[in-house]
Amino acid sequence: MATTAGQGWAQLRQQARSLESQTEASLQTYAQFSTQTAIPPKPTEEEKNAEVKVQELLDKREGVIAQLGRLLDSEATLTSSALKQNNLALLRDKLSDHRRDLSRLRTTLQSARDRANLLGSVRDDISAYRAANPADAEAEYMLGERARLDRSHDVADSVLSQAYAVQDSFALQRETIASINRRITLAASQVPGINTLIGRISAKKRRDGIIMGGFIAVCFLLLWFFM
Repeated sequence: MATTAGQGWAQLRQQARSLESQTEASLQTYAQFSTQTAIPPKPTEEEKNAEVKVQELLDKREGVIAQLGRLLDSEATLTSSALKQNNLALLRDKLSDHRRDLSRLRTTLQSARDRANLLGSVRDDISAYRAANPADAEAEYMLGERARLDRSHDVADSVLSQAYAVQDSFALQRETIASINRRITLAASQVPGINTLIGRISAKKRRDGIIMGGFIAVCFLLLWFFM
């Protein structure tokens, strides 16, 4: 008798675990409807079927868990154990979590659908008002165009202001560089012999350039001669 009860418990627990996995997969499918970019004003057939499937799986799990509870109660004086009680408690907790997930998804979908319907209703009211009041619609359109032109002008003014600021910065840099050059020239003129030294350096550079040029020319002539 204990062996038969043990087999019944194992089979029912395995069934409960299988239904639990199916419920998680069905909840994921149902959750996808709440992440749509454009939620339809009314639930589609696919959405209804997904919701019904989750509900059916939850009901089946509740029945299996009830059977496990009755089986555990009948074993109270025989082979009942703390491990089985803990397993049953976990199955019940998971079932409660999934029921809350289904309720949360229903609320999320309904809220998103209400917002979409509200926005659609507002757009319809605006369209109806414009159709009934073409003069006001034209005035609204002109005001919108004026606002867009004003924004374009603001952008152009901002770009021009930045360009003027860059130009002023360049002018300031040129003045700074010119001032530095003047100070260097003034300092060089006040140092005794600096101009003579600069002249000698320049003359030496020219002489070295002439020598190097002559050497290259001689090498070129010799190379051309021996070829």
